[in-house]
Amino acid sequence: MLNTAIIGAGPYGLSIAAHFRRVGIPFRIFGRAMDSWLAHMPKGMMLKSDGFASDIYDPEKAFTLRQFCAETGIEYADTGVPVRLETFSAYGLAFRDRMVPELENKLVAAVEGVPGGYRLQLDDGEILQARSVVLAVGITHFDYIPEGLAHLPSEFLSHSARHREVEPFRGRSVVVVGGGASALDLAGLLQEAGADVQLVCRQKELKFHSQPTGKPRSRWQQIRHPQSGLGPGMRSRFFADAPMAFHYLPEALRVEAVRRTLGPSGGWFIRDKVIGKVQLHLGCTPQSARIENGRVQLIVRAADGERQIVAEHVIAATGYKVDLDRLQFLGPEIRTKLKAIERAPVLSSRFESSLPGLYFAGVAAANSFGPVMRFAFGAGFAARTLTHALVRSVSRESASVALPRAVDLTK
Repeated sequence: MLNTAIIGAGPYGLSIAAHFRRVGIPFRIFGRAMDSWLAHMPKGMMLKSDGFASDIYDPEKAFTLRQFCAETGIEYADTGVPVRLETFSAYGLAFRDRMVPELENKLVAAVEGVPGGYRLQLDDGEILQARSVVLAVGITHFDYIPEGLAHLPSEFLSHSARHREVEPFRGRSVVVVGGGASALDLAGLLQEAGADVQLVCRQKELKFHSQPTGKPRSRWQQIRHPQSGLGPGMRSRFFADAPMAFHYLPEALRVEAVRRTLGPSGGWFIRDKVIGKVQLHLGCTPQSARIENGRVQLIVRAADGERQIVAEHVIAATGYKVDLDRLQFLGPEIRTKLKAIERAPVLSSRFESSLPGLYFAGVAAANSFGPVMRFAFGAGFAARTLTHALVRSVSRESASVALPRAVDLTK
């Protein structure tokens, strides 16, 4: 039986594998490297995270984004220079080649519980068993579309995660629903590509990160608004640097903090592509939609009543909601037995679920360890914590195997 299987090969899966490899934890890792970034985000977008917060983590910090950019001649700064999607994706692939050459470009089709561990079936038909399984799946498993839109046919409605290319929308009318980074990035890129874009947002005003001034911050500014991997401010610093302390907060407080913290906002660099160029419908909530004459008739509620917006296609850039039932490769018995809160797994301080040997990392761990789990910056903490947990597990396994021989020697 294999010791550990890692499912997922984004920043979390790669970081965890690199840590396991360093300490000698036997594992196999499955997935398409950086799939969410390479296949489900639009070309031309830029990361909202600063450069220093966009690393993938190996135990010795031997291959950071800074080092990758230096080796490849790409402009880089810890802050002030946006990280392009293409840069981060290429960095992830280079990290795979250098730190996780074991990655197998295969998908896990099914996971079921068996005595002493789990049975995995791969998409090529291979079957294996593992004592522990680490689920480091990405956000694209959890794309969310509001109920009032979900009934529309796919030719008229899609989620933002389905659009790597925006060029096919040139000359077409598109409504983007949402007010976060995905919505703003996509609206700006669509407008640049020659689409007729309208943005529908529940917020009464759009929010953007502040553009770095490049000037040194005063001592008082550094104390009052400390920098962190999630942005400036004391709260962001706590969420970024103290996920274990967050884990010990009352459950209701944790769930509410994850729901309300770091709400919809865009990077400072996207403002000029949206403001004054994209038609905005702010303070509007989608209520219903229907198809008439080959177009979507979208009904939204605003402060002054209902209004109708017409377009050829609607893109729901409405984010992601963790829901264990969306992980269909997990057997129904596993999904039924997993203890959950708000449809997300309840995790121990070691990232272990209520089923022994089944671990979750990344966005599925946010209710347990905070908003940092929604960002690549949290991958380092997750990798270190899981490594400590699995090292202890491997040690116990080795001790239990060796014990009978030790006892026999005393006879």
